[in-house]
Amino acid sequence: MFWAVFFFSVMNAFAKKLEGFPVMEIVFFRCVVSILLSFFWLKKVSVSWRGSHTLQLIGRGLAGTAALYFFFLTIQKMPLASAVTIGYTSPIFTALLATLFLGEKMRTTQWLFFGLSFLGVAALKGFDPRVTWLYLGLGLLAAAMSGVAYVLVRSLSGKEHPLVVVFYFQLVGTVVGGAFCLFDYKPPQGEDWLLLLGVGLCAHFGQVNLTRAIQGEKVGVISSLNFLGAIYATVFGWLFFREHLTLGNGLAMLLVIAGVLLNIWANARGGTGIRRWVANLLSK
Repeated sequence: MFWAVFFFSVMNAFAKKLEGFPVMEIVFFRCVVSILLSFFWLKKVSVSWRGSHTLQLIGRGLAGTAALYFFFLTIQKMPLASAVTIGYTSPIFTALLATLFLGEKMRTTQWLFFGLSFLGVAALKGFDPRVTWLYLGLGLLAAAMSGVAYVLVRSLSGKEHPLVVVFYFQLVGTVVGGAFCLFDYKPPQGEDWLLLLGVGLCAHFGQVNLTRAIQGEKVGVISSLNFLGAIYATVFGWLFFREHLTLGNGLAMLLVIAGVLLNIWANARGGTGIRRWVANLLSK
């Protein structure tokens, strides 16, 4: 999971370094590299890429592509650590949508923790003038679209091979991104090719390591380690983009992360309630 978060964080830094490129062009290159590797992977395990739930697979691909587009846009327009932190609200939207469409239940404590995360997002906007209302909204929209994608993935559980689901995401991203490139394309020059290739390769290797991590450890632990991305983003922002983290920014980021982490842990407790959870924690 350390490697997965690292590769995704490097991908984000590459995407930010490509500022000035049309965002859909970055999405296209990110997906076209991954689709080639995914197709090879499917052939290796002798699984057909076609699937049997085409509409759901395409819907997952569209939601994932939209999330990727808005996320890359916010990365380019606001500090890297702030954009990544706003993206961490996606589990909130996933839980809300799963309640509406999959019949999953949420407890009172989860609503409180979600409120804590959104308080952190509001504080992030208040403490940092570089975070505008427009791109804050687009960052939350990216998180919401990720939530839609995750719910569709969950609905396909046991119905489609995971590699097929991944492949359709890359397929839709390649087609949609390629269509946009017909009207808005900037020819890469020199190191741009390396950055665009790096976005695709890092996305692929991040996904491979994430899959291995999920298969080998509890999801709650994996979800917790995912927040190392905020540390990577802060370091990369400081090293490569001269972005400085203020005390106010740091506290706001902690509120967002704490709210989501508390929700993950409370949910993993299977409804024991916050009091019993705290008691168990303190007794260890």
